[in-house]
This record gives sequence, C-alpha cells and structure tokens, in this order.
Amino acid sequence: MEYLAHISEDKRKQTVLQHLEGTADLCRRFAASFGAEELGDLAGMAHDIGKYSAAFQRRLEGGARVDHATAGAFECFRRGQTAAAFCVAGHHGGLPDGGSRNNAPDLPTFWGRMNRARRGELEPYGAWQQELALPAPQPPAILIKEDAFFYIRMLYSCLVDADYLDTERFMAGEAPPRGSDTSMEALYERLRQAVSGWFPPKGEVNALRCAVLEQCIRQGAAQKPGLFTLTVPTGGGKTTASLAFALSHACAHGKTRIVYVIPYTSIIEQTARTFRDVLGAENVLEHHSNVQYDTDACGAVTPEAARRMRAAENWDMPVVVTTAVQFFESLYSNRPSQCRKLHSLANSVVIFDEAQMLPLSYLRPCVSAIAQLTAHYGVSAVLCTATQPALSPLFQEFLPGVSIPKICAASVMSAPVFKRVRFQREGVLTWAQLHQRLGDARQALCIVNSRKNALEVYKGIRGEGGYHLSTLMAPFHRRAVLDEIRSRLKAGLPCRVVSTSLIEAGVDVDFPLVFREEAGLDSILQAAGRCNREGKRPASESVVTVFKAETAPPEIFSAAIAAGQAAMSRYEDLSDPEAVSYYFHELLDLKGPEAQDKEGILPLIRKGSFPFRTVAEHFRLIDQDTRTVYIPTGDGAELVERLRRGERSRQLFRELGQYGVSVYPPHFKALDEGGVLEPLEDGSVILLDLQLYSDETGLGMETDEDRYFL
Repeated sequence: MEYLAHISEDKRKQTVLQHLEGTADLCRRFAASFGAEELGDLAGMAHDIGKYSAAFQRRLEGGARVDHATAGAFECFRRGQTAAAFCVAGHHGGLPDGGSRNNAPDLPTFWGRMNRARRGELEPYGAWQQELALPAPQPPAILIKEDAFFYIRMLYSCLVDADYLDTERFMAGEAPPRGSDTSMEALYERLRQAVSGWFPPKGEVNALRCAVLEQCIRQGAAQKPGLFTLTVPTGGGKTTASLAFALSHACAHGKTRIVYVIPYTSIIEQTARTFRDVLGAENVLEHHSNVQYDTDACGAVTPEAARRMRAAENWDMPVVVTTAVQFFESLYSNRPSQCRKLHSLANSVVIFDEAQMLPLSYLRPCVSAIAQLTAHYGVSAVLCTATQPALSPLFQEFLPGVSIPKICAASVMSAPVFKRVRFQREGVLTWAQLHQRLGDARQALCIVNSRKNALEVYKGIRGEGGYHLSTLMAPFHRRAVLDEIRSRLKAGLPCRVVSTSLIEAGVDVDFPLVFREEAGLDSILQAAGRCNREGKRPASESVVTVFKAETAPPEIFSAAIAAGQAAMSRYEDLSDPEAVSYYFHELLDLKGPEAQDKEGILPLIRKGSFPFRTVAEHFRLIDQDTRTVYIPTGDGAELVERLRRGERSRQLFRELGQYGVSVYPPHFKALDEGGVLEPLEDGSVILLDLQLYSDETGLGMETDEDRYFL
C-alpha cells in the first residue's frame, strides 16, 4: 500500500516517507544552529508517523479527522526522547501542558495523550516500520527546568517551520521565494558607504555622533558574543550606531541575522524606513500588526509583498524590525504559527531599542528569555537606550558571573554638547496656569499622564497652532497631525501641542520648551529628548518644566513617580547616568520581585510539568481588556465596507489597523449603550456616529474614570 502525506490541487502525490525525509532534512539543518541536529532529525522523521494508518489515508479522501501527531510523539517518548515527543505532539495544535503521569487518556495534556497511546487507543500505524527506522540520538543533558522549557520550544520551532516549508514546497511544486541571500558583509559595506558622508563631521554634535559610530564599529569587531549595553544620549545617532555595531559584530563572529526589537509601532516604521534606505528594501523585514503589503491595480498582493509575507512567517530575512510584543509573546507562545520564527534567532544579533521600556510586569520573564538566548543559542543581545535601566542584578541572577560590557564609554553621556536642556521643577500648576504658560509660548510641548488630562489641557490652547495627540486618535490621524506639527516647527510658526506619553519614545520633534507632568525619571528624560533636540538653541533657553497636575495621577504611575521624586531630590543633573541608575533601582525596589512577574510565569515553569499552554495563555504584554472601534472615515470608509460585506483577510485587518481606536471597558460600554456601535459577527465593531470622532481630538470620551484612558 502507498501511504500518502499530501495530495495537491493538481492531484500530485507526496508519500509520507518523502514528507518525513524532507521535513527531517530541514529540521536537522535548523536545529544545528544550537547543536540539536540529531534531535531535529528524529523529530522530523517521527512527526507524521501517524499518517501510516488506514484512517488517515481515508482522511485524504475527505474522511473524518484523525489524531496523527500522538503516534509520532509516543514513538519518541518510548525511546526516552521527551523533548522530541513534546514537539511532535504539538506540531499542529500547539505545545500542550505536560500534565501528570496519572492523567486520564481523554485529557489533552501530554501525559493524557501518552496514556491514550499506551492503552492502544490510537489508529493502527505500524506500517511505518516497513519503510523507515527512527534515528537514536542521545537525549540532551539539561538539568534546569527553565533551560529545558526553552530548549523544547526552540526544537519545536525547527520542527513546525520545517513541516510548513516542506508542505509548502510540495503544494507549490517548488519552494516559493521568501528571504534574501545578501550576506552580512555586503550589508556592512552598504552601511559604510551610507555613513561615509558623515566624515569629516561638521559641528560638535556631528563630531560626537561620528565618535559614537566609530566606537560601535570597533567594539562590534572586538567584543566576543554575549550581552551588552549601548547608552547614547538622545540625538547621538543611536539607531545608526547600534546597526553599525550589529553588522560589525555579525561579520566578525559569523552571525546570520539582525533583529531589532522596538516598543512602539510608530518608532518601528521610522526605524525600518531608515534601515531600508541604508541596506535596501529587499533586505529588511518590518514585522508588526500594522504592516501593509503592496497590492497591484486589481488588489492582489504583489510578488515582492508576497515574498515579505512569507518571510514574516519565519523571519527569513537578514534584518528584522519588530515589536517587543511580537518578540516576547512569540518566545512564550505555544502556537506553531508564532513559534516558527524562534529558531531564526539562534546565532543572531538582537538589539533591544528603548530597553528601559521592557514591560515591568513581565520584566523577569523577559530577562530570563534574553538570558536563555545569550547563554545557549549564540545570540548577542544589546540593551540600547538613552536611559539605561538598572538590570545588572537581574541578569546576574539568570546569568551568574557574566559581565555586561558597555559598547560606548560613559563619557559620551556627559559630553557638554548633549546637555541641551535645563530642567526646572515646579509644584502644582492648575489647568488655568498651564493654559497661560502655554499660551505665552510661541512653540511648546506639554506631556501629561492620561488621555483625560490631555483633553483638559487642550481646551485652553485650541485654535491656530494648537494640537492634541493621544491614543483616542486613530494611527492615520496621529500621523497626519505629527506631519503638520513638524512642518510648523520647521517653519517657525506658532505650535503648541498637548500629548500623552506616546510622543516621548522615538518621535522626532524639536520644541524650545517642554512641560512634563510628574512621572518616572525615564519618561521625563524621554520628554526632554523632544526639547532642543538638534542643539540649535542655548541650553539655558531650552527649559523642561516638571510639574504636578491639579488632579491626582492614575494609581499605576505611583511607584514610578515616587522613584522619580527620589532621584530628582538627590541629583541636580537628571540626565546623569548615576541618577538614572538610582531611579531604576528605586523603582524595582518599590515594585518588588513579584510585580516584575505579575502572572507568575517563571514559578509556573519551575514547578509545573512543562506547562506550555498555560504559560502562553498568561503571557500577554498587551492589555487584552481593550476593544478596537473602527472609524469609517477617509480611506477607512471603504475598508469598513469591505468588512461589512464579509471580507476577512490579514491584509484587510492590517489596513484597518490605521483606522482603529482601542478603548477600555467603561468607554466601550458607554458607546455601546448609546447605540453608536455596529457589531459584526467576527467581533469587529464600527463607529456609526462620526460626530463622536473629532478631527482635533479623536474618539469622544464617555466616562470620567482616569485609569482607563492612559
């Protein structure tokens, strides 16, 4: 009997043996990057052994669904290969929780499935023994639970990507294009050509930028792979310098990929554009929820866009720019689609831009993941920021005795040319006083802690040159307003902006005056980065005023504000690295270790029997309590109509993301009870009354609860 794995649309046939051998070959190659090639070979050869059953062969002709994954998992398990067994068990439905040895056979845990196989409740699949013999590698010698948890997930990534790719290759008749063959050496040469015009530098700021760049290039070649910090003041050329380090380091140590991890999509778009200009668009993958792929005149995805879409599935591209959410949630996911890319991280350089924004509630799991990558998977990781968080004690916990070299000398931070602002602290400023101060300024930026406060301050400055920015505005709206703000600033026209903290990280604007509601020191310094950014004005005239609002700040800011107050009372120069270090130590002490892992991810891993599914359900960096309301305005109107007509596609939702506003439950409830929302069957929600969406401030607020509108 001929046992088949797949039948293509044009009726070509792939045998199970052909698929197993093709998958095993890819899986072995992927796993070789971290020394697991023999286990990769086993997982690939075993994963579809369950297709050697009459029931599965009937399935190919339209019969009932068949659990074919448990068979291969059991064959690995009975050979003592638990890591491979977990991977095979989850290669379609996701890595399961381990459960316990006495789990009933009908439970979906790993042990439940093994007990089902032990009792002979699987469809007979013994015909595999007539066609192949399974490899017999040595099981990995892993003693620490976190190490084993991570190791299984990396091996799982190799298997599911290999399975997808071999199936895709057969179904298409050939392997569709997805990545780029450009070498790290060629990319490095492109970078050197792009920055050649920087030399010789003109002016003090450019001289420092060039010095930072040259230092990063030297250190990239000289430093051994590991964990690093790169601390560069705002305006010091951090983005290009960090890329230079990554490329220099990759060339010197044979690294195969550069992954740039950024907290906000607004910064990603800006950074990816810079990288494409320098390295060529064909070599840079921008991967986040708002990416839009090019279409032709008929609305079909172009061949180049299709290549990028495929590359996004497994990060098969020399340079990847992605979000912290995408990066860390993938590292703790149990789903095949999210985990495919993980093996691509092995032997890469990973830059964590704005590292101070690693999410505090998940800080310990995030640091643990970075430690795993650097300790066992050949990753060189760089914590890159202008305000370096004090993470050394945490990394010492997860990487005992490992040093964390500084790529740039500390003297860079104290260079006079980067002292571009003067800080002044004030007590409470009433709304009326703040309105007056902003009104007296020709150009000024005011940053507050909540969307409600942003609206309150904006009331007093609206009119010509008055602008509001918050996440009540859809992304397309914020982008248009920012373009107008930059234009007015450049032309010297009146420009007074009130914003939430969204403007602080990576948004390139330059104001002579900044007002910042009291917050954490990192936020205050980020706000200061929007003041005299290009150093064209004397520092004495470029003032950052830190004030208290007339209303109490949301509770979630209390620890950051307290730590910031402690640092500001102790240090006159708030940008002093010692002040920043003191602030982060205070903040971590105030929060305590439990707050750094609020879902108890690491304790779950340590005490559980490989709780892959449970951990994935608990690790969610984005607050899942929000709902997205789509705004049918401008080009969004046609997109919403396509949604109403029943169209559902990844591309449509990416485009719709530019017209979506995330709202918290009380806001959503008020809108819903007001009858102004149209719910669709898939859970999407459309705003019916466009009068509730202002061209100035975005979606109207329908509740006074501050904490929901940050």
